[in-house]
Amino acid sequence: MRAGTRKRMISIMAWGCTILVLLISIGSLVPKAAAQPDKYPKMAPIDQYLMERNAEIPLARSAAPDSISSDATVLILGRQGYETAVEGRNGWVCMVERGWMGMFDWPEFWNPKVRAADCLNPQAARSILPIADLRARMVMAGRSKAEIVSAIKAAFQNKQLPNLEGGAMAYMMSKSAYLTDEGDYAIETSH
Repeated sequence: MRAGTRKRMISIMAWGCTILVLLISIGSLVPKAAAQPDKYPKMAPIDQYLMERNAEIPLARSAAPDSISSDATVLILGRQGYETAVEGRNGWVCMVERGWMGMFDWPEFWNPKVRAADCLNPQAARSILPIADLRARMVMAGRSKAEIVSAIKAAFQNKQLPNLEGGAMAYMMSKSAYLTDEGDYAIETSH
């Protein structure tokens, strides 16, 4: 395969993945009629979502290879939302997402155990972080799912949130994350 053709195929695949993420995100804004009952019907006390800084930073970095995460910006969740714990130099951003970054009809949306280590490349950081920041600030302010959905829709309509960039991707390689209560996907954290 020629280099130009290969590059074009990789670009198409990356763009396709980005579109898939966007479709899943938009689809999650509209509740499904046959949605499963919420396993966690309401938000837990805020303290249950917070982590010790000295545990959250290495968990966030564990999402990507050291060659990337060692120079990445690291965000940690504070009482007002995400805040910068480590200023990076390579444009990547590592963080630990909580359940509320999942689909709005996910039964574990409010699960306080979810700790999804994620490291975003520069394109994803520019595209996804504003959404993550809005969601986190609203959750930490005690807003309901309906209020969060409404705010996100309004922010997209008013062009306050960016479009997804081509080439956006993330690593989620952590062996210390907790993604769900279901089956083999639950990986216990060490903290």
